[in-house]
Amino acid sequence: MSSSNTPSTTSTDRADSLAERTLPPLTVPRLLGWAAQQYGDKTAVRGEAGDISYRALNDLRRQAGRAFLALGVEKGERVAIWAPNSAQWIVAALGLQSVGAVLVPLNTRLQGPEAADILRRAGVTVLLTVAKLEGAVPAEVVADQSLPSLRHSIRLDSAVDEGQQLGWQSFLAKSAAADDAAFIALERSISPEDSADMLFTSGTTGKAKGVLCSHEQNIRVFATWSDTVGLRADDNYLIINPFFHSFGYKAGWLAALISGCTIFPMAQFERRAVMETIARERISMLPGAPSLYEMLLAAPERGNYDFSSLRLGVTGAATVPVKLVEDMRSELGFETVVTAYGLTESTGVVTICRPDDDPQTIANTCGRAMPGVELKCADPQTGEARAPGEEGEVWLRGYNVMQGYFDMPEATAEAITEDGWLRTGDIGVLDERGYLRITDRLKDMYIMNGENVYPAEVEKLLYGLDGVAQAAVIGVPKAPQGEVGMAFIVRRPGAELDAEAVKAFCAGKLARYKQPFYVEFVEALPMNASGKVLKTELAAQAKQLLGGAA
Repeated sequence: MSSSNTPSTTSTDRADSLAERTLPPLTVPRLLGWAAQQYGDKTAVRGEAGDISYRALNDLRRQAGRAFLALGVEKGERVAIWAPNSAQWIVAALGLQSVGAVLVPLNTRLQGPEAADILRRAGVTVLLTVAKLEGAVPAEVVADQSLPSLRHSIRLDSAVDEGQQLGWQSFLAKSAAADDAAFIALERSISPEDSADMLFTSGTTGKAKGVLCSHEQNIRVFATWSDTVGLRADDNYLIINPFFHSFGYKAGWLAALISGCTIFPMAQFERRAVMETIARERISMLPGAPSLYEMLLAAPERGNYDFSSLRLGVTGAATVPVKLVEDMRSELGFETVVTAYGLTESTGVVTICRPDDDPQTIANTCGRAMPGVELKCADPQTGEARAPGEEGEVWLRGYNVMQGYFDMPEATAEAITEDGWLRTGDIGVLDERGYLRITDRLKDMYIMNGENVYPAEVEKLLYGLDGVAQAAVIGVPKAPQGEVGMAFIVRRPGAELDAEAVKAFCAGKLARYKQPFYVEFVEALPMNASGKVLKTELAAQAKQLLGGAA
């Protein structure tokens, strides 16, 4: 284990004292009551059904909370939302957190069995969803899968009941049956240390882990994040990043509510709709993966839209070219562009660039530690800090380190040392200024369109396909996705297996972003003396096969 006095970098700057001085209340119900007083009739959310003011959002939050109470939801129960971005998503999340339930957001791209596994292992009692998603029909998942804890299913996109599913308005109407005094007592009983959410992230074993974070962690981290990047109350915030991800939820609508912004939820990315919304609604804050900005820059019709309102862009999740940062400023008109690095286990944020950093720093680093967070690149075995410029595993310690993995104490102990350091599994280098550059991944993970893909999960699935003797998956560069999967497969003797069969097999069992884009059949996988697949050699083969593109 690392000693507590191991050299490390702690970020202290203007935002540190600013965030501490202006911290809002540290539970969701108190935060929303405070925001209603602070921002009153200012529009909080502009959704398909119209505008919701901060005061009205607080009322809706309390109505949804009472409805959950009427359904029998108790403090500590897990409630899942499996749906695209919408105003109802925000109201539902705020309502369930107001009665002390734990929010479990599900990736909308999951196939039915993947979602059912999470719902089952998390012991979800209430599911809020929609009629149809990219990879599944939720009502069929509920009917076909064994989900012993699930008591209620609610349709966010339907006003009336649909079969066994409650409609959204029917659900809200149940609030009338709740004891208002009991609800007030319950929301007041929630403490900042109570778990607020459980976001699932895969590990190297391919088994999804539920990451628990508290009310205080979420609010404190994203109050600090908002101050650091320069989010303001007059910002119109277009949120395309999905709410099931920290980028869309915590750095998205939660940060916006802390800061007094107006939120514009977008259910899915469609280039023309994004450009129309920017121009019509005078959008000033537009975060996203680098591919989002690259698509806007490449749009031939971009000149037909007024982008002059754009002020703040926050990106990350992939390599960011210097020219992209420069083009975001010169071509798209952003005043400020910053990059950041984080993971679910760090409540979403570890490092952030500062608004006045130069384009080279913004593109070539992930910024420096968030105020109040210790950071070091360590020897993975001893925990000793490496000198500036030397590679090491990225370790962090501070108030942003997760509470732990749900029902997985051994995995929690592996991730967090006895003296509180979170081992990220990423390899990086800190420079003399304390700025971090990620150089490799111990966790063997790649990123497609901002989504983490863990090859171990895909490989485990491929071994279940008849005709596969061995399989290894790597990420290879491809624009505009950033990286896509490439599967190297050794066939069993006599097997008649082709690439289309492999892709079809994966399509029925994995979310689209996890499915291999390329499939290559080989005689053998390169291995070292201990039998470990040499993925560096596979990367070299991929580069040759793809003509230098990988």
